[in-house]
Amino acid sequence: MDGGGRVLEPLTGFAGSGGFRPSSAARPSLVARLSGHLLRLSPPFASLRRRRRNSVAVPLARRIPRLAGTGLALGFFGLVGAYGLVLNGQYDELVSHYGDPRDIIARSVGLGVDKITISGLGRLPESYILDLAGITPRSSLPFLSAATARDRLLADPFIQSAEIRKLYPGEVIINLSEREPYALWQRDGELFVIARDGTAIDRLRDRSLAMLPLVVGDKANIAAPGYLALLDAAGPLRTRVRAGMLVSGRRWTLKMDNGLDVRLPEEGAVAAMTRLVRLEREAAILSKDVLTIDLRMADRVVVRLTEEAAAARAEAVKKRLQRGVKGIET
Repeated sequence: MDGGGRVLEPLTGFAGSGGFRPSSAARPSLVARLSGHLLRLSPPFASLRRRRRNSVAVPLARRIPRLAGTGLALGFFGLVGAYGLVLNGQYDELVSHYGDPRDIIARSVGLGVDKITISGLGRLPESYILDLAGITPRSSLPFLSAATARDRLLADPFIQSAEIRKLYPGEVIINLSEREPYALWQRDGELFVIARDGTAIDRLRDRSLAMLPLVVGDKANIAAPGYLALLDAAGPLRTRVRAGMLVSGRRWTLKMDNGLDVRLPEEGAVAAMTRLVRLEREAAILSKDVLTIDLRMADRVVVRLTEEAAAARAEAVKKRLQRGVKGIET
């Protein structure tokens, strides 16, 4: 066979099947040449076999990371211990005293909650804010959910807004905005402190808030700013107005300190209030024996007298009529 892979010796002895067999003279040369080619192809495969032998020959202990066995053993005994604590009911006691295991680990590496800064406090105490947010000495910074703590704070109607930030390695900053008591709202016989937006903050517990303006009726808490505008227009009569009753969710009736009711129109209530101030200044109308002053009509004032005043007025009218009849007769 030459360098081009061609056999130089004659090939004889064709088989009946269409193949051929080399002659006895050519067979050794052909075998020798083929063996040479196989020898030239063998080194890569031999290297692969050597590499496989080398990898298999590495001891198992050298292929396993150091201290892996120790870690597995410690993990196993830790799981067994934790399981025993759960079965004996001691796990809950452990958590209540020292916190969640992950918090314990975080605190042990210096990631506990070491400093808390709260701004915006007014009426609410600091301890109440921390308890509401769920922040305790057992908390850790990595596992403290700022979103959850914020939602818990906003669930209190006294808190209008809240922002919580975590500063590593161990500080929590809480910025609050409280709702300010704006008025009192009477509903179903109970008194509630409400904010300007109508939110019922709490039942009236603090007697220092008893002097806040009082509104009564369904949805009166939402309409409270309109009532306070009427009080501003009342001027010198402001201290004589005890409450504002919202009628049908549309108009106000003022309850005065002497029990008299002042009915205001749905539209132009501030102007009607100005009229009432003028009537009181000119005629002391609030001192009359009247039960109701109706200012819902812009061109007139309608009053309802007390029973005694009505009887006295009827008697006076009767006497005037009698005097008039006698005068005619004479």
